[in-house]
Amino acid sequence: MEKKLNGVFWCVGVLGLVTVVLTVHAITCEEAVQTLMPCGAYLTTPAPSPTLACCQAVASVNASASTTQSHRDLCECFKKKALVYGVDLQKAKQLPGLCAAQVPFQCDPSVDCQ
Repeated sequence: MEKKLNGVFWCVGVLGLVTVVLTVHAITCEEAVQTLMPCGAYLTTPAPSPTLACCQAVASVNASASTTQSHRDLCECFKKKALVYGVDLQKAKQLPGLCAAQVPFQCDPSVDCQ
């Protein structure tokens, strides 16, 4: 019986550790860019509005960045990637509002991410 209980406590301990590790993980720049691919047409062409898939991607990335440092990292990421992908900066600024997302920084290459 003691062996079974030790096994149960070990499993609970490992699951608790996995949960802590998963909640600490922040989305990486590449993961965020990949997630936001449905927004590509809106951000780089004359498309008049973002799609539902784009807004869902914005919400997903926004939810994945839960710490101040992850917000700073994504801000820097988006500043660099916007230039690489030829993003319309006015559309990038409008995207969070159009998708009803409360983003803690403005999507603008001149913004100070710190």
